[in-house]
Amino acid sequence: MTASVIPPVIPSSAPARGRAAAGVAASRALPLAGLPPRAAPAGDVVYGLGRVDASGRIADRAVLGALGWRDGDRLTMTADAGVVVARRDPGGMVTLPSRPCVVIPAALRRRCGLQPGDRVLLAALPGQDVLAALPLAILDEAIREHGPFPPGEGATR
Repeated sequence: MTASVIPPVIPSSAPARGRAAAGVAASRALPLAGLPPRAAPAGDVVYGLGRVDASGRIADRAVLGALGWRDGDRLTMTADAGVVVARRDPGGMVTLPSRPCVVIPAALRRRCGLQPGDRVLLAALPGQDVLAALPLAILDEAIREHGPFPPGEGATR
């Protein structure tokens, strides 16, 4: 018994003669969903996410690297409406440790309701030498205040 070899079937890249004109007419751009208009994000802000540990440390190498803060730098920290703001200040009460992280003092954590394990959005403004830590609960409130979102396709109200 001899086996015959079956040649591979490779479609031609040339358009078929009878369908060339019909193919161009049939192919048109599909409609795409547009993005809602919004302001462009500021290019001078570096964002990151961190988690508060049991000692109040929050780490994000990219954010702290953008600020250029180093071991031994002193910070002044304030809290308002649940947001912790840190500024580099030679007379500050908080000193940056050798590890790339920021330590939020216990009093500020209590004032902002930050617990170990809470995630925070870190926003660094290198031009102003400022870091803000916003608990995700605050972001959640802001999103919910935005108003009702239109239902997605197939969703019911």
